[in-house]
Amino acid sequence: MTASNPPRDESEPRPGGQPQRGVHLDSTAQLMNRISSRLGSQLSLVSLDGTRRPDPPALVLVGHGSRDPRALSTVRILLDRIRDLRPGLPVHLGHIELNEPLLPDTLADLGTGDAVLVPLLLSRGYHVKQDIPEAAAAAPAHTRVAAPLGPHPLLVETLYERLTEAGWQAPRDEAERRASGVVLAAAGSRDPDAAVDTRRTAGLLAERLGVPVVPAYASAAAPTVPAAVRALAARGRHRVAVASYFTAPGRFSTECAAAAPWIASAPLGAHPSMARLILHRYDQAMATAITETPALASA
Repeated sequence: MTASNPPRDESEPRPGGQPQRGVHLDSTAQLMNRISSRLGSQLSLVSLDGTRRPDPPALVLVGHGSRDPRALSTVRILLDRIRDLRPGLPVHLGHIELNEPLLPDTLADLGTGDAVLVPLLLSRGYHVKQDIPEAAAAAPAHTRVAAPLGPHPLLVETLYERLTEAGWQAPRDEAERRASGVVLAAAGSRDPDAAVDTRRTAGLLAERLGVPVVPAYASAAAPTVPAAVRALAARGRHRVAVASYFTAPGRFSTECAAAAPWIASAPLGAHPSMARLILHRYDQAMATAITETPALASA
């Protein structure tokens, strides 16, 4: 058995030393777009009279925290993506628990400045309704609290792309469609609003995929992922994928993926759409007035 030639890297030069023209032009366009973005950001800091405009309120990304080191690494990459998209915007990180810096320490370091707290959380629940607003109220900074990230179409698009990366393909015919389904694996919460938000995301993903999507939970709520898989199998759907509805890798995402009878997608992670969504929530909060009790922006 002879080994086949490996596919050519399209970025490599062709024989004769000439690179592929399209690759070179694409790289040049990307570089020019990046330069233009940074130049535009710098110019936006200067008023028409030549004086420097005040810095915008800081964006404080509020993560839950995790004992899994992959989670913190993922969040740091996500922070870099946000900074690339919005140069000149002060971006900070604060955790609710388990990792440093903790949110109260981040807010204390900001002093009496302005800040928008964007939860790196996918639905409403205790952290969004209690922990984050309480930390904001106790801080010397002037704060606004943005809505959680979900539900939102950008999350659905990220879920779809993660599933595609894992091997998801649209059903080829009606028989395969009737055999297919997806379990949307989320962390879970005792707050009924969290389940409402997750069900809404599941509905949006079902519209995107054209197959049923059943929400399931790693803790605190039912059904579990194995129970959801069994429920789909009872309906004749054995081509079942698990969509990991987690912001970063960790114990919950690993356990849920292990229950997949077919494929399981990676967590949302530092996907570019996640950075765009975080900035969208920041901009939404900026469009609302500062109140004594921070209010959540609408989804």
